[in-house]
Amino acid sequence: MPAQPIPPVNSLNISRPLFESLEELARIVDISYCVGSTGISKPFKCMGRCSEFEGFELVTTWNTGPLLSDSCGYVALSHEPFQKRVIVAFRGTYSIANTIADLSTTPAEYMPFPADSDHDEVCTQAQAENNKQSLLPQLVKQNKRDLKGPRCDNCTVHTGFMTSWRNTRCTIIPHVEKALNDNPGYELTLVGHSLGGAVAALAALEFQARGWQPKRFNLHATSPENALYRRVTHANDPVPLLPLEEWGYFMHAGEIFIEKEALPPAPENLRVCRGDEDIECIAGGVASQVGEDDFVEMRLQDGSTVKTLWGIGKRYRLWELFFAHRDYFWRLGLCVPGGDPWDWGRGKYDHEESVRGNDEEGDEL
Repeated sequence: MPAQPIPPVNSLNISRPLFESLEELARIVDISYCVGSTGISKPFKCMGRCSEFEGFELVTTWNTGPLLSDSCGYVALSHEPFQKRVIVAFRGTYSIANTIADLSTTPAEYMPFPADSDHDEVCTQAQAENNKQSLLPQLVKQNKRDLKGPRCDNCTVHTGFMTSWRNTRCTIIPHVEKALNDNPGYELTLVGHSLGGAVAALAALEFQARGWQPKRFNLHATSPENALYRRVTHANDPVPLLPLEEWGYFMHAGEIFIEKEALPPAPENLRVCRGDEDIECIAGGVASQVGEDDFVEMRLQDGSTVKTLWGIGKRYRLWELFFAHRDYFWRLGLCVPGGDPWDWGRGKYDHEESVRGNDEEGDEL
């Protein structure tokens, strides 16, 4: 669908509480890189940043392996003193080059829950030890009567992303359902980095269809403070531009853009982007600096050709691609104590000012 009109906003800056929420989510998703390497163990222990979240309780981890789209992540409960949440964190890919190669596939038809009847019986059935009533009785009964389920006419999605989610969904859905049953009042929060961000978006669509109301999910939100879905991008990171518009893909609204190239950013370095493709954000921050020699021709399956950034040109030097894509509040992607060694000399973000402000005003996200 074409880009939506730019909605009016009163300010392009974000609040400090929202900044802190996004910074915390960056550390939460950084822990997912321990899955598939040194691992995460109960109650919530790992070689990475687990010690920073002593109120967390591990539910499960998953790793589909390289033969099944290499999807990794974990499900955890966030107890007090943290916000009460059921968190699903999706790890990104370790190989940016492989990610770009995977993006050469053509779009596939999107079939939302519960149309995937091959796996639906497994995915909608809570674990045996869960004696509470399922959250999905009406949806399950409807699926038994009509396997077609809800439709999304003329909807397509990237084949690789959808394959990764389908290989993951039946592993985590029973755990998420049980966690929500056992912990009423807990908010469902999804977070992902890189490939994990794309898979998290598809998971949010299915969770929304199941009636779970996942946080961070609202394609039409115009207020960043109240948005249920947020898409954070960073200057010089070309990965959010993929897959390309030439292949029939489009961005969507909800973007928050980190303008500062180097770490660490401050709240004033983040701006709210307007519409689906704000040229003041990632859509213009990288693409406007791409030269003609950065493009190569690629032949599509229908015989037509398009110019594509699949050939990494001078603008996309490998080290720039690697670091800009990892630098989201912290340098993500390495499961060691304190995170990536590049961050060891850094202090924590100063959240004291916001805590005082919240105590005085009682504001919440």
